Amino acid sequence: MGNGRKSDRLRVIYGDATLGVYGKSVSCIFSRQMGGLESLVADGREWLYRMPRPAFWRALTDNDRGSGFHLRSGMWLAADMFITCREIQVSIDGRTIPLPKAPYNNCYTSHEEAEKVSVLFIYETITVPAARVHVTYEVGADESIRITARYLGKKGLPQLPVFGMRFIMPTKAVRYEYEGLSGETYPDRMAGAIPGVYRIDGLPVTKYLVPQDCNVHMGTKWLKVYRDKVLDLSCKKKEAFSLCFAADEEPFAFSCIPYTPEELENATHQEELPPARRTVVSILGAVRGVGGIDSWGTDVEERYHISGEKDIFCSFSIHAGGENS
Repeated sequence: MGNGRKSDRLRVIYGDATLGVYGKSVSCIFSRQMGGLESLVADGREWLYRMPRPAFWRALTDNDRGSGFHLRSGMWLAADMFITCREIQVSIDGRTIPLPKAPYNNCYTSHEEAEKVSVLFIYETITVPAARVHVTYEVGADESIRITARYLGKKGLPQLPVFGMRFIMPTKAVRYEYEGLSGETYPDRMAGAIPGVYRIDGLPVTKYLVPQDCNVHMGTKWLKVYRDKVLDLSCKKKEAFSLCFAADEEPFAFSCIPYTPEELENATHQEELPPARRTVVSILGAVRGVGGIDSWGTDVEERYHISGEKDIFCSFSIHAGGENS
């Protein structure tokens, strides 16, 4: 990456429909047409199968079904699947510039450099009423990518199941490691969890009778995901390689499984789940509790609700983890 660069600065390419940011180990392509981060390559491997999107939904739990949560908040499932990018703002070394697109981008050469590139995507949900989400990617000369997602609450919107960002990776991870709480934890299921560093082999999915949300881990300081396969047949390396997600000011919650919420939602029994091909990582700033006060019917306690009328903030950084690290 960074052909011909004589410094540790980032190389910036202003395309007709994309903005490319290249470092020595990490490169990004931001798409104006798609309205998001289209490619993330770390140590020569692609980490995105789909564009990262704001996450609003989790697969229903037994208590969600029993309490009728889906009937009150079902619009967030549609918002999780479909969203519109309304505006894009670009900043180079702290200076906001006009959105690079033809013919304006022709004023740039192929040798542009920067210390920091910031791209803000402003999304609008298809809920009624609509809400806005600001997602900012900041790529620094240290080749870290800081991501901030801010949900702007709107009066009249129902409670959310979760809020954060979801990443779908091209192949199935072989393991992941994290620093946080032991076991599967939720905001109202954290008692007895032990802080520490943990390694999980494969991508286990809790075998509930009816597939549902699972394997959430609260209070996480960092997560490292390992893969050993790529879709690029020209890549002959077989060593495990990794990508690291690190909390900024506050710990995050995460899940790392081979299915999207919609895939879990569509299966009424475990054998109906599709073959595991991808890795789905959800980095979450807010998670609804699971309840279970009685026989899966009473609503989750109010302190474990997520209001759709209040702002929610989530911030974390991504950097290359290297091989077998």
